[in-house]
Amino acid sequence: MENIVELQDIHKRYLLKHALRGVDLQLRKGRIIGLLGPNGSGKSTLLKMMAGLIYPSSGTIRVNGREPDVENKRHVAYLPEIDHLYGWMTVTETLQFISGFYPDWQPEKAAEMLMRMELDANQKVRHLSKGLRARLKLIAALSRKVPLVLLDEPFSGIDPSSRVKIIRSIISEFRSEEQTIILSTHSVNESEPMLDDVIFLQQGRVHTFDTAEALRAEYGCSLELIWEKVYA
Repeated sequence: MENIVELQDIHKRYLLKHALRGVDLQLRKGRIIGLLGPNGSGKSTLLKMMAGLIYPSSGTIRVNGREPDVENKRHVAYLPEIDHLYGWMTVTETLQFISGFYPDWQPEKAAEMLMRMELDANQKVRHLSKGLRARLKLIAALSRKVPLVLLDEPFSGIDPSSRVKIIRSIISEFRSEEQTIILSTHSVNESEPMLDDVIFLQQGRVHTFDTAEALRAEYGCSLELIWEKVYA
């Protein structure tokens, strides 16, 4: 099976921090991949690098067969952890605004997800709860027809109802023959059923990487309990 992302000896240094330390990964196409680790382990840095927003200090990275650059948005949908929505827009205006940047936007898919996520199309973004804003952000990411979707903490700080709807939407919208999803999360218990492969990061290094099935067999427990063992 072809790889969607290939990283070789990736280092990323900031002024006072060595965020990634010799990361080697080959991620296969058509998978939902969990990127797990505590705060500061390098998850967001790695996703931003795949998105072409930052560059490695050393090492090589290829995403869908090419080196990431400023044109990477044509091949990658990236959902950042920070809230990037404009409060004065309505839900519909937000999706229309975002769609103008991407020729691969799928309006029918956006409309379908809007109904499934139970969002009021005419409501102002500023009046949405954090959970509803998270649902809207996910619609913006999954409505694009791109080979790679990167989701940075899509469940962070939101209510259980929104987490369930987001997870169900990811599963229902995922097409393994067309797309790969990489998501970083602390919500291991809820995310576990949809994960094909799992990466455990620790202090900028890959601690463990395998299929979810192989890891459960090796450790004899759930991914959530594996998390506790890895980061105890």
